[in-house]
Amino acid sequence: MAIHLLPTALVLAAGEPAAPAAPAGQLVTAALIGIALIVVLITWGKLHPFLALTIGAFTTGVVAGMPIGTAVTSFTGGFGSTMGGVGILIALGAIYGKLLADSGGADRIVDTLVARATPRSLPWIMGLIGAIIGLPMFFEVGLVLLVPVIILVARRSGASLMKIAIPTLAGLSAMHGLVPPHPGPLAAIDALDANLGLTLAFGVIVAIPAVIIAGPLFAPIAARWAPVPVPDLFVSAEEKGEAPVRRPSFGATLASILLPVVLMLLKALADILAPGSTDVWKVVIDFLGLPVIALLLAVLVGFVVLGRGAGFDRARLTGVVGSSLGPIAGILLIVGAGGGFKQVLVDTGIGKVIADLVAGSSVSVLLLAWLVAVVIRVATGSATVATITAAGILQPLTESLDAPMTALLVLAIGAGSVFFSHVNDAGFWLIKEYFGLSIPQTLKTWTLLECLISVTGLAGVLAISVFV
Repeated sequence: MAIHLLPTALVLAAGEPAAPAAPAGQLVTAALIGIALIVVLITWGKLHPFLALTIGAFTTGVVAGMPIGTAVTSFTGGFGSTMGGVGILIALGAIYGKLLADSGGADRIVDTLVARATPRSLPWIMGLIGAIIGLPMFFEVGLVLLVPVIILVARRSGASLMKIAIPTLAGLSAMHGLVPPHPGPLAAIDALDANLGLTLAFGVIVAIPAVIIAGPLFAPIAARWAPVPVPDLFVSAEEKGEAPVRRPSFGATLASILLPVVLMLLKALADILAPGSTDVWKVVIDFLGLPVIALLLAVLVGFVVLGRGAGFDRARLTGVVGSSLGPIAGILLIVGAGGGFKQVLVDTGIGKVIADLVAGSSVSVLLLAWLVAVVIRVATGSATVATITAAGILQPLTESLDAPMTALLVLAIGAGSVFFSHVNDAGFWLIKEYFGLSIPQTLKTWTLLECLISVTGLAGVLAISVFV
């Protein structure tokens, strides 16, 4: 998935690069060369993805006409902003996931799910869980919270990893692209002056079939295309023969998992009900609902509820933190390099060039909105940049649209913004590394899942437009 955690000002700046010095053809060629080089270095050259992404980013910048110093600055800036957002969340999520596994809390949740679900219903339940968790949360936050559950459910139930992971990811991703209060849809609602209630209602209607098609229905196909084993991550204490003194209760474990969800949902509701308020309660909720703060609180509460609940002493808790960070070092570097490559593409101006070409066509306004978001998403790797930039380009069109059509315009942009996640998207590498996939397997599962959500979302928008 794309990096969605940049401050709005930075996203707007990234979404509106300066006019490119190089011709449009040169920029498109640079992007294609960079992407192809990354794929070849990893699949044929067997180079580590971190190095391949770094080399590909510099090559893209130079071919696009960037001075090498500017390309390096752009890459390191994107790397740093990604690590400052997603990197911290991955680290906190790894600590929480390890604590959840070692304390027996994850076992408690997983045993309850597996015991009460049939093999046929389990993917549907995971899709619903992904949608509920994903409703108020950034994709990356929901992912790092749910990865331990996905892996343990697959391991304990004996189901294929993809049959469990794909529905969960579909729920998370569809909520991100189509349903406010996520930052992308909210920014588009603000830019296009759309009705929040209508957009929310239409978004839920469109998201339901998108989750079903890209999740439980696609999962068996994805499992055949990517028959990967369950990763040796988040092995529970009991599975290692180090059973805790006692397991935390189901209620306490569930409450600790939902804590960041509730905090972020409260912040989203406060932003809707009292935008711009400087009251003390609003300031407090805004602070507690920040993704980093919400996850940090989840970890701290987890020390007490999960760690102490399982009988861990201080030394054991310190050991959990230390042992959780080593396995994710490679993931952090790869995700950061993916963010750096994305920023190089953004700074070359290729997204604006392609968007301007598409915007000059004479197609349906909803299809046009989807296409503009698609090309910016594919070019830059950022769903949020695609959403905000497309909304800025299409804003003049809203003068002739009524409220329902403007809401559908927001959703068409949102659907386009999740299309075809590939090697310039840091989320692509996050999925690949967490689930032990190869690049072709990630393209055939995660990338295709995103395409299904995008196309199904567009179909839903067009279907609703017939009746409004």
